[in-house]
Amino acid sequence: EVKLVESGGGSVQAGGSLRLSCTASGFTFADSNMAWYRQLPGNQCELISTFRSGGSAYYADSVQGRFVLSRDNDENTVYLQMASLKPEDTAVYFCAADPASFAWRPPCDELRARGQGTQVTVSS
Repeated sequence: EVKLVESGGGSVQAGGSLRLSCTASGFTFADSNMAWYRQLPGNQCELISTFRSGGSAYYADSVQGRFVLSRDNDENTVYLQMASLKPEDTAVYFCAADPASFAWRPPCDELRARGQGTQVTVSS
């Protein structure tokens, strides 16, 4: 059974930092493409970061320069380091996994495997 479990969310003030983790099981993590999405209040859902082929990372414009994506294949975990958080970053953050690339930015309702998410709340 594919399982993705996020942790690390919480409440912070604007300008603060958080590190989200997503631990995977039930599939070969090292062979899988991973991504972070977030679901904003009002249900807008967006891809915010994923790995490109070659190992570099894609970031949505809204988080470019503030978030850093990384993964540890030995720990079956993908991380999202978030800094300079803004109130508009308030959302449920969740990770997704797919054997295929996330380059085509699948919408949230077409994700094959995703976690339940972790809440991030940023106050001004």
